[in-house]
Amino acid sequence: MFESDKPQTNPPSLDSARSSVRLETIGHLEHKDNNRPVLRPGSPRLHADADAPQVIRAEYFSFFYGSKEGVKDITLDIRPRTVTAIIGPSGCGKSTFLRSINRMNDLIPNTRTEGILAVNGQNVYDKRTHLVNLRQQVGMVFQKPNPFAKSIYDNLAYGPRLQGIRRRGDLDEIVEHCLRDAALWDEVKDDLHKSALALSGGQQQRLCIARALATRPNVILMDEPCSALDPLATAKIEDLMTQLKNAYTIVIVTHNMQQAARVSEFTAFFCLGKLIEYGRTSDIFTNPTHKATEDYITGRFG
Repeated sequence: MFESDKPQTNPPSLDSARSSVRLETIGHLEHKDNNRPVLRPGSPRLHADADAPQVIRAEYFSFFYGSKEGVKDITLDIRPRTVTAIIGPSGCGKSTFLRSINRMNDLIPNTRTEGILAVNGQNVYDKRTHLVNLRQQVGMVFQKPNPFAKSIYDNLAYGPRLQGIRRRGDLDEIVEHCLRDAALWDEVKDDLHKSALALSGGQQQRLCIARALATRPNVILMDEPCSALDPLATAKIEDLMTQLKNAYTIVIVTHNMQQAARVSEFTAFFCLGKLIEYGRTSDIFTNPTHKATEDYITGRFG
């Protein structure tokens, strides 16, 4: 947590919070120390220039479950309108980091953080951060489809109604727009008032993506969104991610190496709670610098 000396009406910016944490000169470099992440040429810079865009920035971010560190000293930038895959063995901190971005981990008792994790330049763990606003900016799609026990229409209209949108015409427009963006409109346009629970698993997951879009976020987090789906439904979700990245920043946790290679432009490899290597997906998969990365990608462990 970071507090300024004087009361502020808004959460402090990343620049003001940065002065409170330990910083080192780490740039576009390969680290010889195995405890440091390897940053490949072409990867998003850890400390970008003012003109270099980033939507999500972590600087020495650590998350604790009691005294146990879930992730340790994570430092990276995620660029807008890209797909970034987070890979690594089970228990390495992938989902912990992902859920920290919109503070889903707040639901777990006895947790704390250190360092900075910022979205759109604002430290999300500042005590003045408005969680509803944060989660409107950062949508979440979970491992298993979780549609509400409501109609297809009401699933999509739920978030906008909470935002104060009441006019039926406005809601109709949002519902159609989001279902089209999720490549689901043509399949359900005549059944909008039927239960969302009657949809197939793949359709339910695309509905959940559409529901996340309805609050107009600029970031979409996906925690193994295809793990419960068949290959055909998985292919549709992957095609959808490719389309959505033109308008949204997507961060996906996946155990599927082929999926990470297909859909992402950047890949971060986590192991034992640490960021080991981060760079362009093509480099990570064809010429990894860190031996642990190569061992994981080639199936020697994990």
